Amino acid sequence: MPVTPRTPRRKSSCVPKHASLAAAACLLAAFAPHVMAQTPSPLGEWQYSAGIPLEKLFEPDRPPLEARLGIGATFQPRYDGSERYHMLAGPSIDIRYKDILFGSTGEGFGVNVLQGQNWRMSVAAVYDLGRRGHDDPEHLNGLGNINPAPEMKLAAEYVVSKEFPLVFRAAFTRSFGGSNGWTADLGAYMPLPGSNEQFYWFAGPSVTFADSNYMQSWFGVTPQQAAASGYRQYGASAGLKSAGFGITMVYFVNKHWFVSADGALRRLLGSAASSPIIQTKTDGVCDISINYQF
Repeated sequence: MPVTPRTPRRKSSCVPKHASLAAAACLLAAFAPHVMAQTPSPLGEWQYSAGIPLEKLFEPDRPPLEARLGIGATFQPRYDGSERYHMLAGPSIDIRYKDILFGSTGEGFGVNVLQGQNWRMSVAAVYDLGRRGHDDPEHLNGLGNINPAPEMKLAAEYVVSKEFPLVFRAAFTRSFGGSNGWTADLGAYMPLPGSNEQFYWFAGPSVTFADSNYMQSWFGVTPQQAAASGYRQYGASAGLKSAGFGITMVYFVNKHWFVSADGALRRLLGSAASSPIIQTKTDGVCDISINYQF
């Protein structure tokens, strides 16, 4: 649920004498958002790991073991397309070992299988919390549950350069149970002007695609579900699911304690937007956390 930033431990060593995008990137940290990151959320996939490739590019000599722990809360829709929101609270964890192994509430538990100075490819185990009918009995009654399920995530990130620190991220996720489907999230983000040693932020867009299994599970209505729920029968097809835009921010109280927050807006598209289940095509999320880095 909450976002966990990562920040260079020797911030002053990489601060140039002039203001630039590279200067902002040098101060940025890597983030691992909320504990329910794998359940559909308006957050972009890039927000789950924002800053990690920038940190590696600007601070290559990092300690072998890095850990950030925190607690936070998020305000988000009960499910994709819901008009009802709820507040969730939970821990924020981000532990990394030698730029190889990682465990975080945003990226899951995984390993960087291939990497270079300005790019990396990873595989991780994550978990989808699914959707329960009791999340919104008025609108989900008769549709059944989408059961929680383990997932495998394949991800890749690439930074253009130090001088132009635009980061591209792609993540492909396969559910084993639940929807039994694939999703693909493509996004990009970049440091924003005004970043300094105490406060920094960045923003970017993202788009999400999904296969027919995923789309039918979350947005379709089978004949049996139509009879039980009163919704018209609907077949959701593979393709573009949504597009969104997110912002992530961090404020350092001192060298150990920091506050992080992010937010995003998302618009459902394609057959997801035409589903009779959804009450709104546009939703958002905001979260905040207090963290400690060792």
